[in-house]
Amino acid sequence: MNAAKTNRSRWAFFAYVGIAAVAIAIGGVMLTPERQLPVYQPSDLNPALVDATALGHEDHRILPFELVNQLGDTVRNEDVRGQLLVVDFFFTRCATICPLLTTNMKRVQDRVMGDDRVRLMSHSVTPVADSVSVLWAYGEAKGVDSRRWWLLTGDKTEVYKLARKSYFAALDEGDGGFQDFVHTENMVLVDTLGRLRGFYDGTDLDDVNQLVQDLDFLLGP
Repeated sequence: MNAAKTNRSRWAFFAYVGIAAVAIAIGGVMLTPERQLPVYQPSDLNPALVDATALGHEDHRILPFELVNQLGDTVRNEDVRGQLLVVDFFFTRCATICPLLTTNMKRVQDRVMGDDRVRLMSHSVTPVADSVSVLWAYGEAKGVDSRRWWLLTGDKTEVYKLARKSYFAALDEGDGGFQDFVHTENMVLVDTLGRLRGFYDGTDLDDVNQLVQDLDFLLGP
């Protein structure tokens, strides 16, 4: 009799432990906050990144642009409306951070290949030297697929305005003049409404992997 009672007590204990474990697991799921990805406004960023003209703006969207891609096509912000954007700045003769930036952008390209909801845009910061033909040859050598990834050239002042006033990707100040030079490792994630959703060190693989995860999150199931 005592043995039977002991067995029943053991089973009751194990049942209690099992129920408690399930309850804790369910409670943990219910209490875990839903993942969010911030919408960055100028006030959220390092002030050194934010152009004075953007200070105080609390509904920032990327600025209109008109540039030329490696195919020789003129592209404007209307051409990427409704797409998620991954943006960086480079130049083809760069021997320091740009090769690694390009390699990591290629990783992102390979992840989103065939997905028309995503556009990669690399802006040349030496647009006079990086003509359409130069960009095309560079893209061919680096495995750039022009259906998904644009290498962009155009007016230098416009490119630099985008870096500093649209994407807040560059720490230094300037007006896009002859002596001005932007050199940044930042990659920027932009959502379908033109809002800034993430900043990443494009030379750091962990950061680039985080970018891909955040891109997947915005793309949804």
